[in-house]
Amino acid sequence: MKYIKIYLLAALLVVSCKTKQPTVKAVEPAVVQEAIDTREIQGGMWIPSLLEGVNEEEMQLLGSKMTAKDIYDVNNSSLKDAIVHFNGGCTSEIISPKGLLLTNHHCGYGAIQSHSTVEDDYLKDGFWAKSLEDELANPSMTVTFIKRIDDVTTQVFVGVTEDMDEASKQRLIDQNIQKVTASAQKEEWQSANVKSFYKGNQYILFITEIFKDVRLVGAPPSSIGKFGADTDNWMWPRHTGDFSMFRIYADANNRPAAYSKDNVPYQPKHYLPVSLDGVEEGDFTLVFGFPGRTNEYLPAVAVDQIVNVLNPAKIEVRDNALKIIDSYMRKDADIKIKYASKFASTANYWKKWIGENQGIEKSNAIENKKELEVEFSKIVKEKDLVGYQTLLSDFETLYKEIQDVSLARDYWIEVAYRNVELLGITFRAYQLEQAYLRGGEAAFEKSRTSILNRLKGTYKNYSAVVDQPVFEKLMVLYAEKSPKEFFPTKLQGLNFSDEAASIYTSSKLTSLAGAEELLSGSADEVIKKLNEDKAYIFGKELHNVFYNSVEPKFQQLNLEIEAVQKKYMKALMEVFPNERFFPDANSTLRVTYGQVSGYEPKDGMYYETTTHLQGVIEKYVPGDYEFDVPQKLLSLYETKDYGAYADKNGKMPVCFIGTNHTTGGNSGSPAIDAHGNLIGLNFDRVWEGTMSDMNYDPEICRNIMVDIRYVLFIVDKYAGAQNLIEEMTLVHPKKENSKQ
Repeated sequence: MKYIKIYLLAALLVVSCKTKQPTVKAVEPAVVQEAIDTREIQGGMWIPSLLEGVNEEEMQLLGSKMTAKDIYDVNNSSLKDAIVHFNGGCTSEIISPKGLLLTNHHCGYGAIQSHSTVEDDYLKDGFWAKSLEDELANPSMTVTFIKRIDDVTTQVFVGVTEDMDEASKQRLIDQNIQKVTASAQKEEWQSANVKSFYKGNQYILFITEIFKDVRLVGAPPSSIGKFGADTDNWMWPRHTGDFSMFRIYADANNRPAAYSKDNVPYQPKHYLPVSLDGVEEGDFTLVFGFPGRTNEYLPAVAVDQIVNVLNPAKIEVRDNALKIIDSYMRKDADIKIKYASKFASTANYWKKWIGENQGIEKSNAIENKKELEVEFSKIVKEKDLVGYQTLLSDFETLYKEIQDVSLARDYWIEVAYRNVELLGITFRAYQLEQAYLRGGEAAFEKSRTSILNRLKGTYKNYSAVVDQPVFEKLMVLYAEKSPKEFFPTKLQGLNFSDEAASIYTSSKLTSLAGAEELLSGSADEVIKKLNEDKAYIFGKELHNVFYNSVEPKFQQLNLEIEAVQKKYMKALMEVFPNERFFPDANSTLRVTYGQVSGYEPKDGMYYETTTHLQGVIEKYVPGDYEFDVPQKLLSLYETKDYGAYADKNGKMPVCFIGTNHTTGGNSGSPAIDAHGNLIGLNFDRVWEGTMSDMNYDPEICRNIMVDIRYVLFIVDKYAGAQNLIEEMTLVHPKKENSKQ
């Protein structure tokens, strides 16, 4: 069964859609060992509160010395108390008793950029606080701890019956979730939220603590933290020191508080000791974090549409935008700073989608899913499971119906919302007008305040000179390739070069001062002025079609697809009771375990598990923005001044790979050894394995981690920030355990 990619391990787990209680069946040790040898034991993103039993035994078979309670425990200190959701999108971990946080450089990139100027360019030169007083505040940044995880499926499904239509079911589920959230037992400074699992077949409550005073402590220069930049992104071998450091501050009671000079470093319930022993092939690795989104259980027709219709469109849009922006960044230092974070963000998924398509093809994922569906249909027919007999044909019908509207939606998102910044600004103004039309003066004032605050950040890093050619190119693609049914009639046949010249020379929305002028005055005055602005007039045509035609139809069809997918998920677990199913990622705390392992990307080629500083020097191109190397790092390499951080052969490790099943959101996740110590920092996946969001394949899916020894080497020998090293607890678990 290659569809699931999660095989028989120490036991077989069946998840009941009604009770969600695991049923365990023993499996012969020889089967288990074979699974380990073939790496089939690896894969999956598991809920940390449900590790006891099968998962615990699997981890120990892979080499872990930890129990499930060492990883997750409500009543006692455990690993989960050191794992933090970083600013809503990444993961970070606490590595000292003073609340010192470690995450990726690319996760902290926006904060590093916000503190950078041409004179003090922390992106270029790095930043290191040598004392608490030197640490830099980030007013909008938050980090979130998970304090407790409870299954609330029964409460959420109260009153929900099969004869209800999907919209009615969802309304009642939403009402029940509100009740569960409101009645959750928690402290007054804690929060509660409920998330859906197994496509809506299970619901779990999370009690959280959100800290709002997070300060920048340290970051290497981009020539280390972003070494290889977009060329090396998603690639192996990798030589990137992708890390940055922050610190959590709390009030006098060690509780969350808004920024204040009176706040003190947070005292964690647990922090991760840091191992100096390094890794070897076959070592156990556990990645703990907040993976964003996966879709492992999509039908073949859905994956086919993504790979052959939707991804190519998005790739083409971003490819054209990136080429234009890159040409300006290379010749203007100010533009390079302004667009650095945006460029990296845009390039990230552009390259990911390319690799994803290649991986789906290489792993034969669509055909494997079709084979699974043939077997599924056969069993459904044999067992006369009437409720499941039309699921696959329903998918075929619905995905055919949704294809054009999905494509139109992606074009609007990629062009009008994301990559043409002026159109994105017109969308904010459009929201303001809609707020007035629906809610009157009060809604207008609230929306205007919010939009003006957001626009200040937008214009800080905006250049109309860059945006105009992006507008021209992307609007041509949009008009030519988006389904005509969903493209504004008034914009069809226009010369977009002429339109751009007219719009960018006359619109007040190309500058903050102009936008503030347009948005000043009474609601009626603002709406009148907006509807006389050429950029707004143009953007409004796109936004009207999106909200009146595209989005309603997409949401209606998507709701129907989600209902079928929910039933299909339940059916899969019933039809294949001996298969293991982990819930798709949904930005909640998860554990994924595996081993340090090389792989074969192509016939006759094998990738080793570890890269070294020597590889950085081999890639070095003086003056190149992707492959330049700081002089001090060159000197440290030449003198082999690696301190205590070299491997047993005297080489300086940089990155390593493992079989952990990760995705976006796992950026910054700790790589933890068999004893619970920090050995690395997750930051990427190999290009051939980016399709793991839809099809995890243990043969080619590898996550990429910065070796913690390289992090320590940069902090200590390169930055001279011994104050940070002194905060940490450095250990030698392999040496200590070899003596026992």
